[in-house]
Amino acid sequence: MKPKAEIGVFGGSGFYSFSKGSRGLLVKTPFGKPSGKIMISEVEGKKVAFLPRHGVHHEYPPHVVPYRANVMAFKQLGVTRILGPNAVGSLKAEMVPGDIVFCDQFVNFTSGRKDTFYDGPETTHVSTAAPYCPQMRKFAVEAAEEMGVSFHESGTVVVIQGPRFSTKAESRFFSRQGWDVINMTQYPEVVLAREQEICYLNISLVTDYDAGLEGDSSIKPVSHGEVIEVFNRNIKNLRGLITEVVKRLPEGRTCGCGRALEHARLSA
Repeated sequence: MKPKAEIGVFGGSGFYSFSKGSRGLLVKTPFGKPSGKIMISEVEGKKVAFLPRHGVHHEYPPHVVPYRANVMAFKQLGVTRILGPNAVGSLKAEMVPGDIVFCDQFVNFTSGRKDTFYDGPETTHVSTAAPYCPQMRKFAVEAAEEMGVSFHESGTVVVIQGPRFSTKAESRFFSRQGWDVINMTQYPEVVLAREQEICYLNISLVTDYDAGLEGDSSIKPVSHGEVIEVFNRNIKNLRGLITEVVKRLPEGRTCGCGRALEHARLSA
């Protein structure tokens, strides 16, 4: 069957639509319904599927997002590359609201989420040593440079359970580990994509300083309203960046993401 889309985009907080005139598909998966209809549009001659991970009315908080259904829906449409924009809090003074971070590592502090497609009987251990696609990140960095966007070409995102924000003590702990930004949805989304041999690019938009910035009393703890406000101010740049990345992606993949299952399975 001919793929209905080559590239998938998951919209994050404040990012609920991507392209006008797109058509919506209801996709059924073995893991339930995805967060909503998947909108298919053409961007730079390529078919792009868009799905807001929290739903169009933000009805799915981060701990109950149907991650497996969302990723599987993209897989069933033929998607081989996913762009995952999301809002993040900064854990470092130099990563300021409005900056983009192309994370290359994550640390998982969530619990109880359905985080694998492989519950047996075939035991599958997918490597996540390098969870994000290096080929996609290369094109994203080049695009950001040309656009003049303030960005950081790598970083570590710590993923917390949510839906609450961090305490000051938690935020201080995360910061002292040397981690860069904090988010509630990157896990298990990126791992599930890897299990389906789909490339994944993280595009983190810094919206705040989490529980405040240590040593600067003028920077207050984050609120959800602040996240949406900063996201809305930067949505034009974010859409432009995604479009430019899609434009640059070659037809073939030179990374190892498409071979993630080659040595991942054990059999008696």
